[in-house]
Amino acid sequence: MAAFKETKLPPDAPAAQKALGWVDDRFPLSKLWNDQWGKYYAPKNFNFWYIFGSLAMLVLVLQIVTGIFLTMHYKPDAALAFNSVEYIMREVPWGWLVRYMHSTGASAFFIIVYLHMTRGLLYGSYRKPRELIWLFGFAIFLCLMAEAFFGYLLPWGQMSYWGAQVIVNLFGAIPLIGPDLSLWIRGDYVVSDATLNRFFAFHVIAIPLVLLGLVAAHLIALHEVGSSNPDGIEVKETLGADGHPLDSIPSHPYYTVHDLFGVSIFLVLFSAVVFFAPEMGGYFLEYNNFLPSDSLKTPTHIAPTWYFTPFYSVLRATTAEFMYVCMAAVAAYVVFIWLKSRLSITVKSIIAVIALLAIIGMLPQILDAKFWGVVFFGSSVVILAFLPWLDHSPVKSIRYRPDWHKLVYAVFGLSFLTLGYLGTQEPTATKTLISQVCTLIYFSFFLLMPWWSAMGKFKTVPSRVTFHPH
Repeated sequence: MAAFKETKLPPDAPAAQKALGWVDDRFPLSKLWNDQWGKYYAPKNFNFWYIFGSLAMLVLVLQIVTGIFLTMHYKPDAALAFNSVEYIMREVPWGWLVRYMHSTGASAFFIIVYLHMTRGLLYGSYRKPRELIWLFGFAIFLCLMAEAFFGYLLPWGQMSYWGAQVIVNLFGAIPLIGPDLSLWIRGDYVVSDATLNRFFAFHVIAIPLVLLGLVAAHLIALHEVGSSNPDGIEVKETLGADGHPLDSIPSHPYYTVHDLFGVSIFLVLFSAVVFFAPEMGGYFLEYNNFLPSDSLKTPTHIAPTWYFTPFYSVLRATTAEFMYVCMAAVAAYVVFIWLKSRLSITVKSIIAVIALLAIIGMLPQILDAKFWGVVFFGSSVVILAFLPWLDHSPVKSIRYRPDWHKLVYAVFGLSFLTLGYLGTQEPTATKTLISQVCTLIYFSFFLLMPWWSAMGKFKTVPSRVTFHPH
């Protein structure tokens, strides 16, 4: 067993330095700070797209802190929940501010995460050797969706109650186990006190613990392989005499200042929403949720919060008529794979068999459109996890891809935003048709990526990062 060695400091050293030395001898506090930020070298050509990771951490802390204060007064009881929220808003000193910070923070969290994922998509941040970072990030996204869903029921308003009722009932479309699964999730035959209690437990304890672990894993994996950059160049391949990459700089103080500037802008916008428009026209807080839940009165239009609506639109787009389009699309995709893919005959045959079974299952006599709506709803989220293996582009960054690739990304982004908007609106024949077209575009972007991502004339990637000091 090694002998304990204590750091020797001059007798006249500042008290703070002595205290830090005492801690460092017993816990690697300074080492953790230096490894994770203080002396972590990051590419010097970061742009504004790289601010959203730090903002996500800020909002996570904000949500945890405000959530703790809300739980001090909230009552997870069906008979008391709505009134306890009203008590927080009206009677608790500054309770309205804490509640609006938490509700606005939820939407801000998803805005930041969506922008963070967009940056990864544009600059190929999911490509080798960062596949595991992307998978941890995807798991964080799933946890956020679960956290938001469980927390959405807690105010026990009209939209909370009926939104949870609709979403949980979706699991009933799963053959054989669906009804029992829905019953198990609710804990009752309808959304009730049992549902509220278990959702509260997941929202306050279970999901946050998993989320914090995933965030730690995401950051550790990031700092192990190094950050990506807008050029998609591995800066670790060009080292200086000191062993650090020539095209990188210490995160502190350079990116500390960079991030603090971004945080300042964010806090101004965040405060403006909290103080002047916390409902954001009904998108952040629906008007129906200011009414106590009533199991005998269904709202005219039930829709999830805006950050779920792109995927919810995929669910609503899956009608009985649309299934015939899906059957034709699956058949065409299999033919395309047989003609264009370099996979072995065995793999192609397995894909063809699976596709045939799927087409048979899409017949209205076998499985109804509701089931496939749930399948497409889940697939629209899960398919994001496969990006590292779907993208076969010889370059990572969009900067060096063919110009028409930018058009592909723009069409994909526009279709995603359109799905999000349509999910907030009452369905009509025209809106359903548009959502079906956007659904086909959404899935085509990913399923055809192995081919279109490798097509075209690519620009030469420089050996060193491009950086123009301000």
